[in-house]
Amino acid sequence: MKLRKSFFVDGLGWHIPNDGVAEMDQYDTPYAHYSLVVDEGTVIAGARCVPTTVSWGSYTNMLNDSARGLLEGIPETLFDPSLCGPETWEGTRLVISDTVTSRLGRLQCLALTIDGLVRILQAHGAKTFLTLSPVALQRTAGLVGLQAQQASVSCHCRDDGREYAVFRCKAERALNRLAQLGIDAETHEVHEGDVSKAV
Repeated sequence: MKLRKSFFVDGLGWHIPNDGVAEMDQYDTPYAHYSLVVDEGTVIAGARCVPTTVSWGSYTNMLNDSARGLLEGIPETLFDPSLCGPETWEGTRLVISDTVTSRLGRLQCLALTIDGLVRILQAHGAKTFLTLSPVALQRTAGLVGLQAQQASVSCHCRDDGREYAVFRCKAERALNRLAQLGIDAETHEVHEGDVSKAV
């Protein structure tokens, strides 16, 4: 949550709840699961995922609540709530630390984070996840073996000036990509990889 605050609040200028140190919102509930990449005790990447069929108080999940008009900055017409279901989860707050500067290192962090999300979903019987992400996600996701299908029109974010869209992704592990990036699919240890093999 400290990394999230540094990236989304300090870096992108998002106006989201934080205490000056960490960022936490109404979707960080007991239903939330986290995929984290840790290097020598420091979190350098991560993401959150939640089932699309649960609620905590008056909130459900970010995309569904945007369609209910509960979230400022996300158009109510962007998301189709019928995409929610027992086999679908939502992925949010994907972040990679600015301390990871090499292209290979950032791809490894992305691959590890997504693989962690996929393993969480598979353990709970889910087959897909939804995410509101920059439109460049489709190409970037492909570099780590993730199939991302755009499921909405794009929208402009006033806070950071980027274009976002809803994507639907299959919860399938990309074992070949992990190996090409120097990641052991069983232990999740990172060795030397070849970024050219993932382009």
